[in-house]
Amino acid sequence: MRSNFDSATLESMEGEFRYRGRVVTAAEVEFIRRLITQHPGTNRRQLSLRLCEAWGWQQANGALRDMVCRGLLLELARAGHLELPSATHVQRNPPARRATVGTQVPLPLLLDTTPLEVSLGALRPLEFQPVRRTPEEPLFNSLVAQYHPLGYIRPVGEHLKYLVYAAGRPIACLAWSSAPRHLGARDRFIGWSAEARRRNLRFIAYNPRYLILPWVRVPHLASHVLGQMARRLAGDWERMYGHPIYFLETFVDPQRYRGTCYRAANWVVMGWTTGRGKNCPTQRPNRSLKEVLGYPLTPHFRRLLAEVEDEAGR
Repeated sequence: MRSNFDSATLESMEGEFRYRGRVVTAAEVEFIRRLITQHPGTNRRQLSLRLCEAWGWQQANGALRDMVCRGLLLELARAGHLELPSATHVQRNPPARRATVGTQVPLPLLLDTTPLEVSLGALRPLEFQPVRRTPEEPLFNSLVAQYHPLGYIRPVGEHLKYLVYAAGRPIACLAWSSAPRHLGARDRFIGWSAEARRRNLRFIAYNPRYLILPWVRVPHLASHVLGQMARRLAGDWERMYGHPIYFLETFVDPQRYRGTCYRAANWVVMGWTTGRGKNCPTQRPNRSLKEVLGYPLTPHFRRLLAEVEDEAGR
């Protein structure tokens, strides 16, 4: 999912509120209060769905923006602007563990980890299998959790996961998700306005995890996989979410990697992160600086991403 909201916190403005970039008026807050009063037996999820339907909050694929709406309701309640029904389910997993709960699925006993050392030509053809919401998704999660240096993290927003197979053996994992909202190097490279970014950020996909399994040692495989992935991702994304993507991006930590495979696949270096992270409370870096790399899926990406049109016309 990609909503058009820019901040995950509620900001108060003269009689209005801003949540993730969307202005919520005092009249709309009053509408929510009436909705709660009119449906006293409604739980929080049901309330969120009713509000999404009333306000027409939908993703491009027609799904209601339930989680975004629930976040807004919770922030309004925390700020004292309304009272929500009591929570019917309490999350018992500590937040630090929440992203990885359920990912440590034991690998199948028959998973072949015999070293694979052949030429790329001998390995092809490769099979790219989208595995989100399929029986193979736990295998993807487990492979990334066990073999990627950064472990597994649940992708943000709209996302796809792929297992790459060769001769029936999984050899690589790739995850793609919604792009970070504020990324100076990327924004300067595209040259779009803040309004264009707000409306068009959903047309960018971010690569948070890429793993070639450690027993696979095939020269040029990593860049070849990226090239093949770029040829099919936009079509898969549109089938899943009902809208295209025009640009890909990722981060490379030079303290860990060189990003050689991305460069070999013609990704370009757009600049560097600030090292502050999205929730940094100060202007001082609190993590390592990373290179920001991008890959256009169309030569017209700048024009398409910089367009600002009436959303009703999309």
